[in-house]
Amino acid sequence: MRFWKCVRKAVPVAMKTSIWFLKIMLPVSLFVTLLSYFDILPYISSFAAPLFTLIGLPGDAALVFVTSIFTNIYTVIALLATLDFSVRESLIMATMCLISHNFIVETLVLQKTGSSARGMIFLRVAGSFVAAIVLNWILPEMSGKVLSETAVAMNLSETLVHWLESSLLLCVKIVLVITGLMILQRVLEEFGVLKILSSMLSPLMRVFGLNPDVAFLWLVGNTVGLAYGSAIMLECAKEGKLAHQEADLLNHHLAISHSQLEDPLLFMVMGLPVGWLILPRIVLAMIVVWIRRGIYSLRAHVHPPVKVENVSL
Repeated sequence: MRFWKCVRKAVPVAMKTSIWFLKIMLPVSLFVTLLSYFDILPYISSFAAPLFTLIGLPGDAALVFVTSIFTNIYTVIALLATLDFSVRESLIMATMCLISHNFIVETLVLQKTGSSARGMIFLRVAGSFVAAIVLNWILPEMSGKVLSETAVAMNLSETLVHWLESSLLLCVKIVLVITGLMILQRVLEEFGVLKILSSMLSPLMRVFGLNPDVAFLWLVGNTVGLAYGSAIMLECAKEGKLAHQEADLLNHHLAISHSQLEDPLLFMVMGLPVGWLILPRIVLAMIVVWIRRGIYSLRAHVHPPVKVENVSL
């Protein structure tokens, strides 16, 4: 049966990618947990605090941003809930963290799929501050505070047990999501749905400056995010299904605009307007891709490919 054939092909690849992902994620997660417990992250973020005051945010915004770089959106939300930020300040901070979070894991994914790691880090940090500056300029005044809660103090053993429990649940979620996505991709490819999807999303992809062939990868990255969508992206890169330039352009888009479904909804629960969390990142990602495409065109014009002519002997 064609369906079970797809499952048999997808599961081994999904397991291999899940193991690669967890080998990176778990040590990083434990390391950040210890940094947070011993109050090292606040010390690191204190150096960046003056920079955030320049863009109209409280000094504590630096702690939220630095934490997001090393962790995920759940941690950012938990931290924001303990701070006395207004809705407007939280909205700007949330946008910055949606662009720049989980750097270590996601940068490795972007690197393995054809982009420069340093370039991706610079793009996401610069994109975060550009978004913050623009939002601080155009956002109307917003009264009220976000939903907050009191942080619960835990000793080291309780902290480690909590980390272990959350990590085990996350491991199960990662394996299930990656396996499901891999099976879905194989099934859609086997039954010709990917071609139909690419055709349907072709106009949108061209507006974004992307090749229609990346439509499914774009959809995965914007729904479940870079981390969970890494399996399909890595497989496409390994099998050479995408040209290097098209993969790099997609990475530039996803570096700014990814996980547009779950993450904004999590912030919406805190009382933040979801539209402001989605549209600015999409617009910024589109601008970034067209700039990158322009750089490629300029390079091709300055250094055109050399044609090798056949010489008869």
